[in-house]
Amino acid sequence: MINTEDFIKRLHKVMDYYGESASSFAEKIGVQRSSISHILSGRNKPSLDFVLKVLSAFPEVDLYWLFNGKGQFPSENKSVKINSPTKKEIIPPTTDHIIKSEMKENKTIERIVIFYSDGSFKNFNN
Repeated sequence: MINTEDFIKRLHKVMDYYGESASSFAEKIGVQRSSISHILSGRNKPSLDFVLKVLSAFPEVDLYWLFNGKGQFPSENKSVKINSPTKKEIIPPTTDHIIKSEMKENKTIERIVIFYSDGSFKNFNN
């Protein structure tokens, strides 16, 4: 279970690190200003959608750190481009048909997140 008070403190730390006001932070992650206000005041708990928007807009924020304070901020994990010549792209065969159908629609992969059983994860941005 997430400790809301500690989550709010970490969210403030993220906002301070980037020099964002509640209003500009809301705009960057694509939520209404009232959503940020309600979360920061403790009135509402953050939704999964909210957390994913924070992680998407600010890749230096580590999910595990944001949720329970373990790890560090800003994250030292550098994003690795999927198309990087030094990394081989690994695609499980079961997703091949999905990827091919997505490519027909001129869509590109923006982000892949791999979650491990110990609660850690790796974030790959394209």
